[in-house]
Amino acid sequence: MSENSGHSEHDLQREVSELEGKSTTASRLFDLRLIIGGLFVVYGVIVTIAGINPSDSSLDKSEGVNINLWTGIAMLLLGIFFLGWLKLRPAVVRAPVADEERGE
Repeated sequence: MSENSGHSEHDLQREVSELEGKSTTASRLFDLRLIIGGLFVVYGVIVTIAGINPSDSSLDKSEGVNINLWTGIAMLLLGIFFLGWLKLRPAVVRAPVADEERGE
C-alpha cells in the first residue's frame, strides 16, 4: 500500500472491522427465520384472538370446529419454533478470504 493514499494501516484495519460488524448485523437482521417467525407469531396472535370468541356462523361453516383458534395456535407454535431455532443456532458470517490467503 502506498503512503500517498492518506490512510494508515491502522485506519484501514479499523474501517474493515467496522464494515464487517455492519455486515454481520445486516445478515442477522435479514435472516429469513426472523422474518418468517415474526410474521407467524403476529398472524398467530391475530387469528387466535379471533378464535377465542367465535360466532355461531363461523362454527357452522367449519362443522363445529373452532378453526380460527386451532390455526392460530398452530401459527404461534410455528413462529415460536422459527424464533427458537434462530436463537439456538444464530447465523454464522464467514469473513471473506483475502487474495494472499487463497494463493493468488
